[in-house]
Amino acid sequence: MTIVTILLLACVTFGTRYLFLIKRLPIRLGPNMRLLLSFSGPGVLAAILAPILLVRGGQLQLTLANPYLWGGAAAIAAAWKTGNIYWTIGAGMLVFIGVGQIV
Repeated sequence: MTIVTILLLACVTFGTRYLFLIKRLPIRLGPNMRLLLSFSGPGVLAAILAPILLVRGGQLQLTLANPYLWGGAAAIAAAWKTGNIYWTIGAGMLVFIGVGQIV
């Protein structure tokens, strides 16, 4: 059942994206829809990352001993300061590993 659900969701995702990429179809988005869709990337990213960073063992963990929280904060700071994906990933990983070794 899980495999069927994943395959169906993949088909839906491919189909909806393909409709906007093919040049022969006269489907165009208006400015309001484009503005609304510009928020979907950050919204999906936040929905994926929040449980990873903040939840351990089914409990909300907002303690200073949470290496995921420190790594995420370091990655955010590096992304804001440098704008470079490599520095962002590197800083997040180094802080995550460093705090993980301490705790």
